[in-house]
Amino acid sequence: MSEGQEVTAEEQQPLVVQKVQEQYPDAILDVSDARGELTITVRKEGIYELMAFLKSDSELAYNFLADVTAVDYSLMEDVLMKHDYARFTVVYHLLSTERKERLRVKVPVHEKELSIPSMASIWKVANWLERETYDMFGITFDAHPDLRRILMPDDYEGYPLRKDYPLRGRGERETFNFEEQNV
Repeated sequence: MSEGQEVTAEEQQPLVVQKVQEQYPDAILDVSDARGELTITVRKEGIYELMAFLKSDSELAYNFLADVTAVDYSLMEDVLMKHDYARFTVVYHLLSTERKERLRVKVPVHEKELSIPSMASIWKVANWLERETYDMFGITFDAHPDLRRILMPDDYEGYPLRKDYPLRGRGERETFNFEEQNV
């Protein structure tokens, strides 16, 4: 497997890819290696069951969810075309502490269906990580125990990490009193 390149059928597939393909034959859309970290891109349908499998399977044991984030690909036509014009991708960074192996799981999400199942019942830390992703990108996590803003004020409009968010903000700087803040 070459760095930054897709894994070909001729190359030996990593154990996680083999096991996911056995258990969920239609789930994987893409397999790649980026900077030595295996990345699988999977369908949104069945993602909750697939993630539970990655954690509970005794050979895989991805017992640690290190991060949840998203990427807005709205300005990258080549990536949009690759996944049926799904503007956003939710990204999970997993770690098997037993095997000392990392895995990145990407899930394309269409703007018109901007939700994905919550993983908070699989990994408790997903609660806060999903809230941050919701707050910054506007992606909702179905069945989340407490989905609300975590970084921005409750009445804040918009999602600051989306590509269509104004680079200089929406007037927040003009209304924020820096003098009172620094006292």
